[in-house]
Amino acid sequence: MRKRKDGPAQNRGRKRWPLCGAILAMIVHFPETIAAADVAAAAPDPATVVRELGHGINLADALEAPREGLWGVTLRDDYFAVIEHAGFTTVRLPIRWSAHASPTAPFAVDPAFWQRIDWVVAEAKTHHLHAILDFQNYDELIAHPEQNRERFLAIWRQIAEHYRPEPPTILFELLNEPHHQLDAATWNALVAQAIAVIRPTNPSRPIVVGPVSWNKISALPDLVLPEGDRFLVVTVHYYDPMTFTHQGAPWERTSLTWLGTRWLGTDADRQAVDHDFDQAMAWASSHHRPMLLGEFGTYEKGDIESRQRWTQYVARSAEAHGMAWAYWEFCANFGAYDPVLNQWRAPLLEALQPNG
Repeated sequence: MRKRKDGPAQNRGRKRWPLCGAILAMIVHFPETIAAADVAAAAPDPATVVRELGHGINLADALEAPREGLWGVTLRDDYFAVIEHAGFTTVRLPIRWSAHASPTAPFAVDPAFWQRIDWVVAEAKTHHLHAILDFQNYDELIAHPEQNRERFLAIWRQIAEHYRPEPPTILFELLNEPHHQLDAATWNALVAQAIAVIRPTNPSRPIVVGPVSWNKISALPDLVLPEGDRFLVVTVHYYDPMTFTHQGAPWERTSLTWLGTRWLGTDADRQAVDHDFDQAMAWASSHHRPMLLGEFGTYEKGDIESRQRWTQYVARSAEAHGMAWAYWEFCANFGAYDPVLNQWRAPLLEALQPNG
């Protein structure tokens, strides 16, 4: 999502990623003994990945702020229980790793920050949730890729080593919404390098990767992934039409002129969503990759009836097209949960989890 700048229990008890236990144990603890062909043979098919990720929600405006709490959200342990109880199966965790790593080599991540992320990972596992550790808001990399490449890769090397013992329900996401100076060619090269940094310690870890242009569906044809790596999950984000989903959002220059825009769910409205998801899944099918709708949501200034209609239709269409999804977001300006009243905003929760 084009976020503000600094200064924005269903399937419980299910069987997890269906890897052979013996192979998984060898991969996690002795990756040097596993041939690449053996690792590839253990990869689940895309439909299995989508089914396991299921319905997710983003824990936003907390760990991707320059400092947790600065944007009004501090993660609480009860949030994970609330999310599990509502039937969600995944949490996506936008994290500004770059704000907690040294600016000079070896670019060490702050030990106190490791402890905070370790707590989040432990809470997710306790509550039977997949957790996507997303690298968010590395603005310097997006503006100056070459100058920040070494630091980006060094941070990923540390993340990979640190979370090497974790189960495959803990996923890595290379970078949120590459854009600006991260054009397709630059991004594809960096993707290959980052995956190469992660794989020595995490040969079967699911890694989430999206295209350039803010993870837009239309940019999927420009995304090039290592063909032999079948533990990759492709992500796209969806906020169309922006004049509806981002009306009144202060980081969008003309958003005040969009106030009052409604989404009525007409045939044309629904067909526009379906057409876009048709395009996404045509690409996913042709490349045999699982697809995650990693973000979709509506800013709080829209009327709640339209927000409910849009959210419900986008979620159901994503499911019908064979995508996993993660709503943007839990308890901030797009939030489905009210952290003051400590309760879900019923129209949005019902739109997301009608059987929850």
